[in-house]
Amino acid sequence: MLAQFLQFLFSGITVGATYALSALGFTLIYNASNVINFAQGEFIMLGGMLSVFFTQAGLPLPIALLLAIVLPAVVGVLMEKLAIEPVKNAETVTLIIITIGASLVIRGLTQVWLGKGTHSLPAFSGEDPIQILGATLMPQSLWVLGGTALVVIVLWYFFNRTLQGKAMLATSYNRLAAELVGINTSWVLCMSFAMSAALGAVGGILVTPITMTSYDVGIMLGLKGFVAAVVGGMGNGLGAVIGGLLVGILEAMGAGYISSAYKDAIPFLLILFILFFMPRGLFGGKSTDRV
Repeated sequence: MLAQFLQFLFSGITVGATYALSALGFTLIYNASNVINFAQGEFIMLGGMLSVFFTQAGLPLPIALLLAIVLPAVVGVLMEKLAIEPVKNAETVTLIIITIGASLVIRGLTQVWLGKGTHSLPAFSGEDPIQILGATLMPQSLWVLGGTALVVIVLWYFFNRTLQGKAMLATSYNRLAAELVGINTSWVLCMSFAMSAALGAVGGILVTPITMTSYDVGIMLGLKGFVAAVVGGMGNGLGAVIGGLLVGILEAMGAGYISSAYKDAIPFLLILFILFFMPRGLFGGKSTDRV
């Protein structure tokens, strides 16, 4: 029984770390603009698909992975400049619909360019599983967890120790006040989309050797990342990470102990529970008016 529990726990933490990166992407953009970016899942998909494309094209793995992070970041900037900035004073619902439309465009172009097939990357450090109390942990899971932890540390440093990070924080607290002290809030919004896209791409790259990827995987990954962000408290970075891990663990436990048929339903049952009883999430989301 312990081995089975640990097996489900390892699986849940691994996929939960990916949800956490997706949730952090939602949080970055929401804090900068109050926009909920439903194209976030497509950045995860792009990271996985582009890393496969570039490695199959013969590029060395480090260069392929770097390009698979940089290109989605560029797509994020283009999305902000072409779709969000022209209507930045529109109603929140309008902006949400625009991000959904952008996700459909990204998914469609990827399908045309890279096809409908399912792809995988070789594990970064071998396929030999690690035995822990009767349960097995794949080495790639350690890459996912380590990569997520590194991202969290880098983000903490960026927001607490750099001028650009503090400018983004100031904008998230009060956009008008930030503009009055000379912060370029348009740059902040552009930067938040680039960072959000890069975060998603990192998650896609790390998890592709475990779950494989295709042009349509971003739909559920993005929605579950949104659930994680809401569960933790929309706009709360720490909440996004803990929410992602919680969603992943509950999903894995539910699939293991109840039925895998309910695997995708569990996150949405969780978000209903949270919205009924804790509307601001476990850690209290950002509560400000749009300016």
